[in-house]
Amino acid sequence: MLNQRDFIDELVSICGKRYVHVTAASLERFRKGWRSGEGEAEAAVEPGSLLELWRVLKACVNADRIVIMQAANTGLTEGSTPNGNYDRPVVVINTLRLSKLHLLKGGTQIVSHAGGTLFELENLLKPFGRQPHSVIGSSCIGASIVGGVCNNSGGALVRRGPAYTELALYAQRRADGSLHLVNHLGMKLGDSPEEILTRLDRGEISDDDIIETNARASDDEYASRVREIDADTPARFNADARTLHETSGCAGKLAVFAVRLDTFPTETGERVYYIGTNDTAELTALRRALLAEFDPLPVSAEYLHRDTFDVARIYGKDSLLLIHWLGTEWLPSIFKMKGRLDGTFNGLSVLPKNLVDRIMQGLSRLFPEALPRRMLEWRDRFEHHLILKVGAPAAERTEALLDEIVGSKAWFACDEKEAKLAGLHRFVAAGAAARYGVCNPDTVEDVLPLDIALRRNDPDWFETLPEAIEKDLVAKFYYGHFLCHVFHQDYAVRKGADPKRVKQAMLALLDQRGAEYPAEHNVGHLYEAKPALANFYRELDPTNSFNPGIGRTSKQKTATE
Repeated sequence: MLNQRDFIDELVSICGKRYVHVTAASLERFRKGWRSGEGEAEAAVEPGSLLELWRVLKACVNADRIVIMQAANTGLTEGSTPNGNYDRPVVVINTLRLSKLHLLKGGTQIVSHAGGTLFELENLLKPFGRQPHSVIGSSCIGASIVGGVCNNSGGALVRRGPAYTELALYAQRRADGSLHLVNHLGMKLGDSPEEILTRLDRGEISDDDIIETNARASDDEYASRVREIDADTPARFNADARTLHETSGCAGKLAVFAVRLDTFPTETGERVYYIGTNDTAELTALRRALLAEFDPLPVSAEYLHRDTFDVARIYGKDSLLLIHWLGTEWLPSIFKMKGRLDGTFNGLSVLPKNLVDRIMQGLSRLFPEALPRRMLEWRDRFEHHLILKVGAPAAERTEALLDEIVGSKAWFACDEKEAKLAGLHRFVAAGAAARYGVCNPDTVEDVLPLDIALRRNDPDWFETLPEAIEKDLVAKFYYGHFLCHVFHQDYAVRKGADPKRVKQAMLALLDQRGAEYPAEHNVGHLYEAKPALANFYRELDPTNSFNPGIGRTSKQKTATE
């Protein structure tokens, strides 16, 4: 094994000293997850080109280092950071500098480099009247395109399913220990890794390079699948063999350089409805009618429980207002700066942990009320909230259906400002639940996030917990993608209780209900990979060099031939 000094010197020679991090303060934001999870790393590297990434990977393989690929580090399951102990030194490779995007076929397809982000792609596609698979409001701020593919991310948009492609360029370490660049982009780019990567770095690709193929660049079967409302299996989930293909669902077991994906027509004249009810059966009836009878499908249907409404109103207020006032383009820089401040402050023992979050929470109390009056009225009247977005042609039929099922006094059509703020309020819920735990350390042991996919025919989607679990919780936060029956359920565990024991009890209940988990994030280090998924990981990474331990698999090096 190459000694540490020589290895670090080699990384510096490839990427430059500025982009190789080895000190405790500079490593913090790379080795610690956005929401939870952390571990030790020998170095974090930020390559500035695909060719640099290839050279860094070769250096890591030659020095027998573990590689953890990381983009925006916005995952909820600790899958893009180190975790615990390993048998080899760990190098985190952050890809956010590799953000180039290429348009193909008049914008109907794109090629994204490893660090391309959704908000950058949204802006690029706007002149073409197109959208990415996911849009801001259905994904984490700054979330990467490749990260979505690797993690089977689903998002809020009902018609599109999980992020998926069979067209990708990636590096794989084979059973004999050698590193290979695999070009399955369906494009003629050259023969050697250097030629292929240099062409992509320079943007020297066009429609003329496309090879005709039957390989898919999106999950074009999902719209039919989600309509099967009487099926006793979930519509989408991470370990679904249907959407595990090379980079799709790989969870970092491959080093992905680029992916080719479909884009989608932008919906115009969308109508947004805010719906309230105190009877879950009404939302069940509405879901079944929308999926079975509406063509095309609604655009999205986002659910919040009243308790989630409250926690997002208090602990997500600053995030909501930042997005509302500044727009999305500033947020990646703001969160990057926050990560650096966290790394500095958390290293000072005289300061409390999570100081930046505490300061931001304190400042948020000085801001004006963020939510519209009608939303606050619905909060007081109703326990369950649904934000339903449909295409303009479906508006009249949607309103008639709402009158029939929930009644004319239980919904309102949002104006433009209400629609924006309702969507942002739902979006900040996940971060708000985490902030709640940070700001209440005296009563909360931990916030346990579960990401679950219920059976498509499950009428009892709103859970009732047994007292044995309920006694260990101080709060529960339910929200999710309602038509897909994908829910995010965050549990604030009472101080002194055992979060691991609570989680095992929760998962046992989900197993009894025929649910799958996680739904739209990879298994990370929080969930155990089921046998088929663990086998998929082993096939992709036979030496166990990329992101070992994912899905609670072994972290030990596998002997090479």
